[in-house]
Amino acid sequence: MRYNRVLLKLSGEALMGSKQFGIDADRISSYAAEIKRAVDAGCEVAIVIGGGNIFRGLNASDQGIDRVQGDHMGMLATVINGLALQSMLETHGVHTRLQSAIEMDKVAEPFIRRRAVRHLEKGRVVIFGGGTGNPYFTTDSAATLRAIEINAGVILKGTRVDGIYTADPEKDHTATKYDALTFDEAIEKRLKVMDMTAFTLSSENNLPIIVFDMNAPGNLMRVINGEPVGTIVGAEL
Repeated sequence: MRYNRVLLKLSGEALMGSKQFGIDADRISSYAAEIKRAVDAGCEVAIVIGGGNIFRGLNASDQGIDRVQGDHMGMLATVINGLALQSMLETHGVHTRLQSAIEMDKVAEPFIRRRAVRHLEKGRVVIFGGGTGNPYFTTDSAATLRAIEINAGVILKGTRVDGIYTADPEKDHTATKYDALTFDEAIEKRLKVMDMTAFTLSSENNLPIIVFDMNAPGNLMRVINGEPVGTIVGAEL
């Protein structure tokens, strides 16, 4: 394997599948099967999931809800998604731990870095919920922070498209795909696949990001094995 320990970032919207809201059981089951293959191959996998399929704090502020309150609601949504993925992974025979940045000891462990690393070393998938525990930070930033803390080799951002494009390929059919970008290029072009805080944190810690199509069967293992899948963002290419 090219990467022995990875942080997989999934959007909440990815869990909707063909639905307009909530969680699609078939989609989350297919993700669990892909993650199981990686774990069975010996890869240590940590996961951060967004909450946009249930609640998005930034949108709530446009509707009159206080931004801080809205962000906390979004953090709770990520824990709901984490519980759903945890349940499906264990149905597939994968041992897991759910850790939350917001203490809720009846459903999740508190985030403790050393404990998270120990779980990974024992072959358990660790799901990080609750974002960073602070408002004004996205789950992209949370994923980058957790990846740095656990010393992951790469951030894998699983999306519905096969990489980073010059524009949204679902809206602009003339958009072209980047195979590779430096962090400086990603920041300069203000590419919206991840927020600037996440790109900056990754750049400062020399942590590459690979954006790929998570819905294509086998893609997760291809990326872990170092095959040229998706778009890689790194310090030097």
